[in-house]
Amino acid sequence: MLEQRPILIAGGGIGGLAAALGLAQKGFRVTVLEKAAALGEIGAGIQLGPNAFHAFDTLGVGEAARAMAVYIDKLRLMDALSAEEITHIDLGDAFRTRFRNPYAVVHRGDLHGVFLKACREHPLIELRTRSEVAGYDQDGASVTARLASGDKITGSLLIGADGLWSNIRKQLIGDGAPRVSGHTTYRSVIPTEQMPEDLRWNAATLWAGPKCHIVHYPLSGWKVFNLVVTYHNDAPEPVAGKPVSEDEVMQGFTHVHPRAQTIIRHGKDWKLWVLCDRDPNERWIDGRVALLGDAAHPMMQYFAQGACMAMEDAVCLSQMLADHPDDLAAALENYRQQRFARTARVQLQSRLIGEHIYHPAGLHAELRNAIMSAKSSEDYYGHLAWLYGGTGLTQAS
Repeated sequence: MLEQRPILIAGGGIGGLAAALGLAQKGFRVTVLEKAAALGEIGAGIQLGPNAFHAFDTLGVGEAARAMAVYIDKLRLMDALSAEEITHIDLGDAFRTRFRNPYAVVHRGDLHGVFLKACREHPLIELRTRSEVAGYDQDGASVTARLASGDKITGSLLIGADGLWSNIRKQLIGDGAPRVSGHTTYRSVIPTEQMPEDLRWNAATLWAGPKCHIVHYPLSGWKVFNLVVTYHNDAPEPVAGKPVSEDEVMQGFTHVHPRAQTIIRHGKDWKLWVLCDRDPNERWIDGRVALLGDAAHPMMQYFAQGACMAMEDAVCLSQMLADHPDDLAAALENYRQQRFARTARVQLQSRLIGEHIYHPAGLHAELRNAIMSAKSSEDYYGHLAWLYGGTGLTQAS
């Protein structure tokens, strides 16, 4: 019986806390083991499709999540060379009616805070910091997390929600380091009054150019604009959060339209990340150990679905364990079967979106513009139904 020992979760990010909350709501005791000294999230903006709101509602944080979100009107695709709009997807009433929930943007820290508050208030959840899980041992009746400190904690189940560089995945799959994409992302946040007035759009805007793109949208009640710019510079090694100069950022955008360059020049305190992902791998389960979120299916940012998929994982895992409390193997296998194909599709399509929408050049870009400009918002709704209609338990309707 799972109730005899807590379920252990390695990682206190959005995925780990969502899983903790989902499991606790099903009556399971949970201990979250986070390696950092304090629970929090780095980064700035995050986009939330309707499937994220489906997950929020299932996890009981829908009202709190909606309260701090910014609801944008459009997904807007711009040509970074001509500064002309290629197409846009209307996110208004027709979109909300079709998918039963909105599209929004939030500050990653605000979203993490919603889950953190709910976990702190739940009597079945224990949160432990300075507790990096280095590996695990299991004997068929329980699983023991080995902490980097030398301590050991025994539970009924161990969930590896410890991200791209997961120690749990390293032991469970052992597939080496993540794939380095060669794409480098630079992030900044601009006070709204410093954003060019004619570009203060209530939209998640993508400027797509040859081997580069720019994304911006309002955050935190329109106090700031999130700015993320990326170019394909064949970066050979993973880097995370390194401060860089504006000159270094601009190197990848000398060929784009001056209007697009102007956006970048308003950024301050730039930091870079070299983007990494992995090929889909269906081995998520090892006895009483299961992977979740980026530990299971790290993906490129181009579909804006990393956190959404982790929250869907949490919904599904919680429900499968509630449905099969006395058959752990069946619960975990059902979880894997429900989630693998969907997350693998997002992983692979994220790469394709980067290649064919975000970064093409020449005739490839002209073909993109011709195809995408010919589609209506309703056309795009149809293309996205498989994704935005999902809840983590059911596929698109």
